[in-house]
Amino acid sequence: MTRVALTLVVLCHKGKAHAHLTGDFFCAGFVNCVVVGGGDSALDWTLNLQPVAKSLTLIHRRDDFRAAPHSVEQMRALVAAGKMDLKIGQVTSLEGEGGKLSGAVMKGNDNAISKIDCDTMLPFFGLTMKLGPVANWGVALENNLVPVDTAAFETNIPGIFAIGDINTYPGKLKLILSGFHEGALMAQKAHRYVYPDKRLVFQYTTSSSSLQKKLGVN
Repeated sequence: MTRVALTLVVLCHKGKAHAHLTGDFFCAGFVNCVVVGGGDSALDWTLNLQPVAKSLTLIHRRDDFRAAPHSVEQMRALVAAGKMDLKIGQVTSLEGEGGKLSGAVMKGNDNAISKIDCDTMLPFFGLTMKLGPVANWGVALENNLVPVDTAAFETNIPGIFAIGDINTYPGKLKLILSGFHEGALMAQKAHRYVYPDKRLVFQYTTSSSSLQKKLGVN
């Protein structure tokens, strides 16, 4: 199996998707793409790539999706209109030579083996939380999660923080919004460790002209 490293950037402007692939640059209509997965990321990429890809196939292990219902409806409408393909099964291997992908071999739920020609693949399989070497740092654990103080999301070891799905505390919700909140509080405490004598100036992008200038939005 040939492993191919690709970086894909999709820019949306006024509702239109514009895709660029680093390395071998492609113009709209020249990429045969396979997206693998059934969550929000897989469906979002599918919907954004469909207008610019030469061919597009979405592969998922079952005909049931975790993504937002509206995204699923849009995808099924594109399939019904013949603008993309939906395959139920799992990718078992990739084909290609010289660092270039040429196809994906898929095993359907009926055990039938088929090949899909493609030169780009975007897999969205989700993540499995594993602590790895962090488990040996002396950080307290609770059911393989890291308990934290919610004042700054610091672990039992000062200077070591845990935010996102890997931490645990009373009332924990595994939401992206919660992760932003945790990260903001963590960053303020980390700033005090890194710059103990430096005052932290809190600014808002909606009102700070200096931040707006840095972001190029003013």
